[in-house]
Amino acid sequence: MEDQKCNISVYGARVHNLKNLDIEIPRNKLVVFTGKSGSGKSSLAFDTIHAEGQRRYLETFNAYARQFLGNMERPDVDKITGLSPVVAIEQKTTSKNPRSTVGTITEIYDYLRLLYSRVGTAYSYKSGEKMVRFTDNKIIDLLKKDFMNKSISILAPVIRSRKGHYAELFYQLAKKGYLKVRVDGEIIDITPSLKLDRYKAHDIEVVIDRLVVSEKNDCRLLSSLQLAMNDGEGVMMVIEKNTQEPRYFSRSLMCPKTGIAYKNPEPNSFSFNSPKGACKTCNGLGKYKKVDVNKIIPDKNLSIKNGAISPIANKKSDWIISQIELIGKKYDFTLNTPFSQINEKGVEAILYGIKDTLKLELKTAGISKTYKLNFKGIVDFIEEQSKLSYVKSVERWAFKYMSEHNCRTCSGSRLNIESSNFRIAGRSITEVSNLDISSFETWVSELDKHLNTNQLIIASQIIKELLKRIRFIIDVGLSYLSLNRSSKTLSGGEAQRIRLATQIGTQLTNVLYILDEPSIGLHQRDNLKLIRSLKKLRDIGNSVIVVEHDKDMIKESDFIVDLGPGAGVHGGQVVSKGDYKTILKDNYITAMFLNGSKQIKVPETRREGNGK
Repeated sequence: MEDQKCNISVYGARVHNLKNLDIEIPRNKLVVFTGKSGSGKSSLAFDTIHAEGQRRYLETFNAYARQFLGNMERPDVDKITGLSPVVAIEQKTTSKNPRSTVGTITEIYDYLRLLYSRVGTAYSYKSGEKMVRFTDNKIIDLLKKDFMNKSISILAPVIRSRKGHYAELFYQLAKKGYLKVRVDGEIIDITPSLKLDRYKAHDIEVVIDRLVVSEKNDCRLLSSLQLAMNDGEGVMMVIEKNTQEPRYFSRSLMCPKTGIAYKNPEPNSFSFNSPKGACKTCNGLGKYKKVDVNKIIPDKNLSIKNGAISPIANKKSDWIISQIELIGKKYDFTLNTPFSQINEKGVEAILYGIKDTLKLELKTAGISKTYKLNFKGIVDFIEEQSKLSYVKSVERWAFKYMSEHNCRTCSGSRLNIESSNFRIAGRSITEVSNLDISSFETWVSELDKHLNTNQLIIASQIIKELLKRIRFIIDVGLSYLSLNRSSKTLSGGEAQRIRLATQIGTQLTNVLYILDEPSIGLHQRDNLKLIRSLKKLRDIGNSVIVVEHDKDMIKESDFIVDLGPGAGVHGGQVVSKGDYKTILKDNYITAMFLNGSKQIKVPETRREGNGK
């Protein structure tokens, strides 16, 4: 027997169908567990070895921490020795979080955010012009150059296109000693009764100073500039007396034509998971749910009584039915009328409700009775129920009648309008994230052609880290994915290989990795890439166990454990172990298919398909 210090030794494993199994598994090797489906491969790899590794890890926590984590049961095994810290990469671990993407999982998007915050060029979302920023001294030089010996007004923008009467603002400005403001392009005096139309959007600038630009007014010009920048939060406006054309200057990024300003970018400015970068409308999800009338009324030929309105089809005595019945009396239909024959006003009342109280007078047996209708409508009712996130069953019920749409503000990009208007090499971060990984690699590789010398010095290390992680993704055969691909849309095999690429990037050593059929769904041409990636994990000092049926994976492994001989109660035993050549000599079913003595022949005739 090999030196036990170089092995993971399992004694008396009895989990599920394992029959008191003993096995020595070499460390720092690529090991494949194979055999029939149900023979006990996963029971040994995940439910015994991984479960024991997890349990031991949790036992390192103090008693206080363990009370929140709970205790893990010890797997039914006598002893396991030589066990390293264990990382299981399974197919069922795909994140369903709508905020999780390929880019966030692999950390590539984190480096991309850093790149855009350091060397991205900002453009105005209004004029499309390149944003500029100035130091105070630069602004003074520009004012002297353009306005020397001319009379100018220096103003501080305080309100930009917002509704309100702003009486309180004017009061506070008067307390500070200001006498005039520019409201919607007109300079007026600040008076105690000054108040604007609260229902209109206004632009308000405070008049800081009016002066003639000259050498003797340098100190006054600088003082007024600093005051304007302070009150205008880094932005100031200058108006020449003769032309009345406004010019904007900013310490931050600013559009020279419209005066809109951006805050200085930071990595969080490009994160849809941060309030600084996320679209305010969809909160960084890029989608919104809207009630779908076609889901509410799937068959318009049915009557309401026969279930035309799906959400209330099984609630015959519900108050909604009685309200709709009264609406029918107003708009001339009954519960037995096919929905397609209900007039337009009746359909609108059913779906979108009656906004104002409607009095309905009916005569029954000669007696007149008045009803008050204030019906909310099926659509509004479902939208209201969908927001009850604390009652999950109600929320799920409402979502059945809703469809997902791209956010109207960000068009699905998830980012706010400012973050979407930073570009590198002519592309925004959203455009880059929508590229497939192969195209993304080309874009990153060619950045040196588009960046100046200073930008390259800043970006060189970020580009290096990006390329390294991109190549890990390509190496596991996922070059067709995009960074913006939602993790919940990934198959089990794709999610597993992404996690594998991430683990390779962490460069951890002395770890035991356990994978569950990572070749599933992988094109044969990419299979060797996957195998090379697993060998990289092994070569930097890790042990790798793969539960697998793939012939290439078995052939390229260092050690094979064949479980069987059958499945279920007929399995749970090690029928063969060793390298590929050793396995080929055995007479069990795995060896027979590997050495060609047994095979599944291609049928001479195939049954006809359905043409789809």
